[in-house]
Formats: sequence, C-alpha cells, structure tokens
Amino acid sequence: MDGSGESEQQRERFIRRAEELAVDAEKRVPSWVRPRDPESVLPVVLAILTAMALQVAIPKTYTVVPRWPLLLLEALLLLALVAINPRVMTRRMGVGRYVTWGLLAAITVDNTLSAVLLDVRIISGEVSNKAAILLGSGAAIFVTNIIVFGIWYWEFDRGGPLARHEGERPYPDFMFPQMATPDVAKPNWRPTFIDYLYVSVTNVMAFSPTDTMPLARWAKMLMTVQAMVALSTAALVISRAVNVLG
Repeated sequence: MDGSGESEQQRERFIRRAEELAVDAEKRVPSWVRPRDPESVLPVVLAILTAMALQVAIPKTYTVVPRWPLLLLEALLLLALVAINPRVMTRRMGVGRYVTWGLLAAITVDNTLSAVLLDVRIISGEVSNKAAILLGSGAAIFVTNIIVFGIWYWEFDRGGPLARHEGERPYPDFMFPQMATPDVAKPNWRPTFIDYLYVSVTNVMAFSPTDTMPLARWAKMLMTVQAMVALSTAALVISRAVNVLG
C-alpha cells in the first residue's frame, strides 16, 4: 500500500511538472519564431515609390542610360505586390511570388548593368567633365541598389514574410541583435521590412555586415554582389566628381 501511495504521489508530481512546463512553453520559444500578426506591405510600397520618384526627378540629360525600362519594371513589381497583398501580407500565391522574384532579378540586373556602364564611361572619359551626370546617375543607382537588395533580403529570409508570420522556419538566414540578445527587445519583436532595409543600407555604407550577420550562403552572396556594385560606383563617381568640381 505504501509503495502504491508513493507511486501515486510521483505520478501527481509528474503531472504538475508537465502542466507547469506547458504553461511556460510559449515563453521559452523565441518571439521571432512565434506566429504573429501579418506584416504591412506599406513600407515596401513606399520604398519602391521613393526609388521611382528619384529616378523621375533626375533629368534625362543627367543620366547615362534610359531610365524607363527600370521604371517600368518597378511599376510592375509594385503592381504585383499590391495585387497579391493590398494591405498586409496574408495571401500566398506561388505564381505571384515567382513573378515578384523575376521582376526583382530584372531590376537588379538592369541597375547593375547601369552601374557597370557608368563605371566604364567614367574610366573612358565620356562623362569626365559632367559632374551633374556623375552625381545624378550615381545617386539613382545607389538608392536603387539599397532598395532592391533590401527587398531581396526581406523576401528570402526564413522563407519570406508569410513564412515568418506563420513561424514555419526556426532557423534564421540573418541573425539580428534582438535574436542573439532577446532581453534588449520587446517580447513580441520580429524583423520587418524596415530591418532588412537597414541591413541593406549598412552593407553599402560599410561594405560589410555591421550589427546583423548573414548566416545563409545565399545571404552572403547577395551582400557580396551588393557591396561590389556600391563600392565600384561610389568610388569612381565620388572621386571623379571631386576632381571635376575641384
């Protein structure tokens, strides 16, 4: 009887412990892995509109290559994003995502080729005495580079915004400071487009990761390409513009 009573007590202690662990389970899961409210698409729309506005504002005589192909691609990307998710990221469409990737790739290629062409013309002396063309073309390429790669990071990290919203993938492609040190962030913190845009800005400014580390190979390769485009463009444009203005 004593043995039976002791066994019953052990079973009750086990049940209570299991209940305590179940109640505390959510707190043990990192906030950036838990399912949360869907992310707004508005910051992405504003970023694309900003790039388009800058490219429209620069006069045609201050550019090296026609801007309309890039403007058209950006308009189509904007249309695709808004058509799939007008306000928040709640709908998942395989075809729509592939279309978005295709447009992003086309914008990236167009902007990279524009950077290469500008570099070649600076070296060959075709725009050596035109500071307005140097600065105008360089600014358009530089800002577009920041925005398009920010969208790439946002689209790919842990499967994209919808996958992050639903907590599908536990392993991050980017390690944000709030993930490594969760005590410094709010309990419900998770990365949004603004965080990825900041990663893109710091990558072209410092030409290397700053507070956010790329973990996945695709992230490292994209950051490498972005930094190379930004470095070559900024170095040649600024150095030549200084000579011209000086």
